Amino acid sequence: MKSWKEYKIEDIGIVVGGATPSTKDSSNYDGNIPWITPKDLANHNGRYISHGERMISLQGFNNCSCQMLPKNSILFSSRAPIGYVAIANNELCTNQGFKSIIPNNNIVDSLFLYYLLVYYKPVIENMGSGTTFKEVSGSVMKNLAINIPEIDEQKKIAAILSSLDDKIELNRRINRNLNIAA
Repeated sequence: MKSWKEYKIEDIGIVVGGATPSTKDSSNYDGNIPWITPKDLANHNGRYISHGERMISLQGFNNCSCQMLPKNSILFSSRAPIGYVAIANNELCTNQGFKSIIPNNNIVDSLFLYYLLVYYKPVIENMGSGTTFKEVSGSVMKNLAINIPEIDEQKKIAAILSSLDDKIELNRRINRNLNIAA
């Protein structure tokens, strides 16, 4: 096995927070921009997500500090609760309950980073602070030290883990279909 090197998250990607358009103005919603909240990931079993329960409008997007995240960005819920992880299946944005990572594809594979953050979830949860509910700040996320191998080894590891998840997801679909047929 090749050597693994320590990086801070900010060295392998850009950490991006999300935002919520004012809910007092209904024209901020029911648009065509996918917008994800931690609630959308609460019962989400797949690795990839395309949209959440609500969509925002262009006006809503422009009226808050949302940033469009490119496909294959890693969504990581940073509060309420900490540790939901998903991969953007398309361009989308999130509410302020996320510290998402736009990975530098020259250093880190998106799928590998997804699995790594799932693995690091307990560590990151313990770094949360706050009295009402725990939250991980952008600074904490940026400075999180992780160890990763060279990109080719990352892709091999991610491929193995992904093939296992593919089988799990297939079994879930089969079970759902059996339950519907019963």
